Amino acid sequence: MLRLILLRHAEAAALSGGGDAERALTLTGRAQARVMGDYLACQNLMPDLAVVSAARRARETMKIALEDGDARLPILEEPRLYLAEPHVLLELIRMTPSSVRCLLCVGHNPGLHDYAMQMIASEQGQGKGKGKGKAKARADLQYGLPTAGLIVIDFDAARWDDVQMGTGTLERFITPDDLR
Repeated sequence: MLRLILLRHAEAAALSGGGDAERALTLTGRAQARVMGDYLACQNLMPDLAVVSAARRARETMKIALEDGDARLPILEEPRLYLAEPHVLLELIRMTPSSVRCLLCVGHNPGLHDYAMQMIASEQGQGKGKGKGKAKARADLQYGLPTAGLIVIDFDAARWDDVQMGTGTLERFITPDDLR
């Protein structure tokens, strides 16, 4: 089994002198990232590899969320994760080495949400509540992926390059509001 954890960056400032890619986290965003990091540690959801968008808000989210984790965790900054569309995310994930059993991707919407919905889509389509995994989590995910939202998708596959759209099972969907 392979496990994919998708984490949307936490709340960021609306403007930055360096443009969209340089938007920093707000105080609320820093708190959101901390809450989600505590959740990852508490639930033993620590990855073997973390891949993060090159955008400042994503890098800050990952750094805060993983600060209490294994300092030896390999972290890759991947510029293609910045505002990536689902097909790009699939391509990147399929390049993950087989030795990685749990992969964390920290990125952006709408790509992460759209990708998650396509990964868990049932053969009958993507209608409300359709897909594989826990029904309440699927229903909640239909409404979107808020800042610092976390999605866990499991795949019955031995290698990442075997992963295809529609083959994942939604294991959980958690937001910072869920943990308050």
